[in-house]
Amino acid sequence: MRLSIPENWEGKALISTSDILNAKILVVDDQVLGARILAEMLREVGYTQVTQTTDPFQVCALHRANRYTLILLDLQMPGMNGFQVMKELNAIERQGYTPVLALTAEPAFKLHALKAGAKDFISKPFDVEEALTRIRNMLEIRLLHENARNAATTLEILAQQDPLTGLANRRLLTKRISAAMANARRTKGAMALIYLDLDGFKEVNDNFGHGVGDALLVLVARRLESVVREEDTVARVGGDEFMIALWHVANAADVAVVASKVVEVIAVPYDIEERTILITTSVGVGVYPTNGEDSDTLMQSADKALYAAKHAGKNVFRISGYSRMPLARVA
Repeated sequence: MRLSIPENWEGKALISTSDILNAKILVVDDQVLGARILAEMLREVGYTQVTQTTDPFQVCALHRANRYTLILLDLQMPGMNGFQVMKELNAIERQGYTPVLALTAEPAFKLHALKAGAKDFISKPFDVEEALTRIRNMLEIRLLHENARNAATTLEILAQQDPLTGLANRRLLTKRISAAMANARRTKGAMALIYLDLDGFKEVNDNFGHGVGDALLVLVARRLESVVREEDTVARVGGDEFMIALWHVANAADVAVVASKVVEVIAVPYDIEERTILITTSVGVGVYPTNGEDSDTLMQSADKALYAAKHAGKNVFRISGYSRMPLARVA
């Protein structure tokens, strides 16, 4: 008789049948026949990624390599029983969800299995429809758990990311500045904050439209990333305003090299929608600890230096506290 998926398989689940049938399943039973029968039953109803093993000592290694959505685990096995396997699996699953459905012929083991970390159990000998329903339900719960965890991670990333450019936003930048300051305190070194905006960006939007303006901001973001180190943080903090937290600098001249590169790279013409866009930037720099020992004070110092750069004629950088630049003005 051909097996079939139980009725009402879809129900009102948020997980599709395709997701469930494509989930990774490991069948663990020291009896070759028992493992094969269960695995074949699952394949018969459409499960596509079913693996089986009769060696309980291999379960954790297999799970590390494949990250199974569900492990059907026999509790009574020689050498290493299911409870010992679950103990090792619990150590692997640091997120607190061990995807085990216990298989047992001993009624007394059921509660013990649940306390040990199993999420459900199937009694041997099992009823086919009941077994398939329990497996399906557990897979759905496991997949919902994974989706919720992934969604939380995604939301956390989005909450710290500028949606247009993909750069850090002000929230993440503040964290990175604090981390860089802590590192500088520990090493008795320095870090710096570069604050810049685009000269004449409003005219770009007015003359060519916001689509071109947005495309320009994305290109500016990529250029800024190209002139800093991997450990530094580039952030978009407002319309055409960007900040760069430099993780470590030796002195003002060191910062001036980066600030000079920023001014130079932004001034290179942009080709957008068959137009050549010309724009420059004004840059202000604050250096920790000279210009501030907390993120707010350092931002204020960089902001004042940016104002000085604007007042000096734009397309230049200024470092807070310096009336003469460590490097010459960028033409």
